[in-house]
Amino acid sequence: MLILAVLTRKNKFCQGFTRGSSSIFSPANFLDQTQKKGLVMAVFGLLFSKLAMLVIAPDPLPFSKDTAADIKEYMKIIAIFYYPVLYYPLLVCGTLQHTAGYVFGTLLSFTHFGVLVWQKFDCPKTPEIYKFYTLLGSLPQLACLAYLCVQFPLLFVKGQKTDEDLDSSYYNNYVKLLLKKKSSAVSSSASDKSALAERILEVIKGYIYIPEKVFRFPLKLAVSAFVTCVAIYHTALLLVVLVVPTLHIVRAGIDENIAFLLLGFGIILSDDRMEVVSIVTFYTWLLEVCYLCAMTLSCLVSITMLMRSMVLHRSNLKGLYKGDIYNIYNTQKTIRPSKPGVVCWMGLTGYQAATVCLGMAIQTVVFFICFLFLVFLIIIPIFYGRNIIAFEIAGKAWPAWVTMILVTVLQHVTAKFAFIQKEAGTRDLKNRESLFLLTYLLFLINIVVGLIVAIWRMVITALFNIVHLGRVDISLLHRTAESYDPAYQYYTHFLKVEVSQSHPVMKAFCGLLLDMMIEGGRAGQKIRDAEQACSSLMLSGIQENQPSKATSSRRIRCRWQLLYTLVNNPSLLGSRKHFQTLQTSDSVLNGTPKHSSKKSSQKEAAAEPVQSAETPASQEKTE
Repeated sequence: MLILAVLTRKNKFCQGFTRGSSSIFSPANFLDQTQKKGLVMAVFGLLFSKLAMLVIAPDPLPFSKDTAADIKEYMKIIAIFYYPVLYYPLLVCGTLQHTAGYVFGTLLSFTHFGVLVWQKFDCPKTPEIYKFYTLLGSLPQLACLAYLCVQFPLLFVKGQKTDEDLDSSYYNNYVKLLLKKKSSAVSSSASDKSALAERILEVIKGYIYIPEKVFRFPLKLAVSAFVTCVAIYHTALLLVVLVVPTLHIVRAGIDENIAFLLLGFGIILSDDRMEVVSIVTFYTWLLEVCYLCAMTLSCLVSITMLMRSMVLHRSNLKGLYKGDIYNIYNTQKTIRPSKPGVVCWMGLTGYQAATVCLGMAIQTVVFFICFLFLVFLIIIPIFYGRNIIAFEIAGKAWPAWVTMILVTVLQHVTAKFAFIQKEAGTRDLKNRESLFLLTYLLFLINIVVGLIVAIWRMVITALFNIVHLGRVDISLLHRTAESYDPAYQYYTHFLKVEVSQSHPVMKAFCGLLLDMMIEGGRAGQKIRDAEQACSSLMLSGIQENQPSKATSSRRIRCRWQLLYTLVNNPSLLGSRKHFQTLQTSDSVLNGTPKHSSKKSSQKEAAAEPVQSAETPASQEKTE
């Protein structure tokens, strides 16, 4: 680190002007959307893997052995700060974009990888909760270190990167795509598809993240997605090794004495003791199968929710880039950094990982209970024809179920055929006396139906919240109570900071300004060529006195596109004159004009200089 600090300082004095962060005190530029994200993601995955194994490790620190129980918690707190410092040079070696940094990064990554592989070969079994737990838990660490061992030599061969952040063409391409005229043609094949098939296809697409060419995820969200995958693996591994080996031990210890134990509780499975042993062993095996199915389903649900979150992340970022804040905040907000916003931006990755771990644990327990109910109360009684308790209860209550079903069907049928009339394309009520009579007669039975509906509503709400517990991009509360959901508030504050500091249009504009400051380079030559072209175009326009129809139309369209872009850019709000002089509260709608008269006045005020520079014929086209 000291050698890299000296070399970095020397480069600063030699270059005089640098873009981005080039200091050993900056691990990565988390607000740069154009940099390679793999190296940062690998280091964060490595850190989370260490933390996941640190929770139950007997010795939290690698250089301490046989840690006393009274100081183990303090050692864990020290280890939480020790491992980020240990792997910090791996981030810095890739961030500095220096040849020596790539060499040191290669040495460090190979050293860490070699030491870890040596430890696992030397001691694959450990006396922890499961003999192979440390070996299985180290697989994500080995994968991340192996990726770093490949990435640093590649960076050393390729050399220093110059196409990064404001130097990158990504922001210019984003603006070009934004201003590109979209075709309004609708394919004829789309009309042939059925509405149901289209809806099913849209739902499936909503849960599959397909990368787009001119859109890149912010680094923090990319790291959060990768850490979430690592968290799913470690949580699933921990849930398996905590329960399945115990079930194996219990099943192996079942003998003839289990019949006397069950007899003490008044349970007689069979007169033959060996048959009782086989039945109990079979039931124990079913418990293991139900638990593994629940854990697998929890993993699949977590991965599906992660894919859905990535799709919504992209949609939310694109909406905020265009100034659409009502879809996220439901109120007028200013898109600018704040003290809680910075705190939430720093901790979003950690919040996401912790939420996913807790959500998977709760999902596994709930799904396990559901599988137990399905297997032991429905499937096994059907196969063996005994202990059909659920069917006996349902059979005794069949008159009530039939009555409620008939009443519900009666209300729907009469509502469709007896109480609704269609005339001239409109709908109205008819047979109102019969409607009032039926409403009174079915009052009591509707109370019972309402009780069933209330129970079903509670079940649906609980299942929805449990399934979506690992997501922070949606609120588990009502739209009017979103402010009481802390995880969703972390996410919305994160978006404020991310959009205000990494807006693609603003970065494209800043990149052009920095290019104008460079003298004599490739950018300067391009700017001079552009100025010469503009000068020749202006001279030709003055000589002709009357611009051509195509040139005038193109110029009008370009000016209106520029005006639309600037008006809807949230990052420019603080620099506007009316904002600095008149607006003082935080309830200003950022980047989007109000829907009242203020919107029309802003459009008129912004359109005046554009119209005044055109001919009367051009003014008609503009209007």
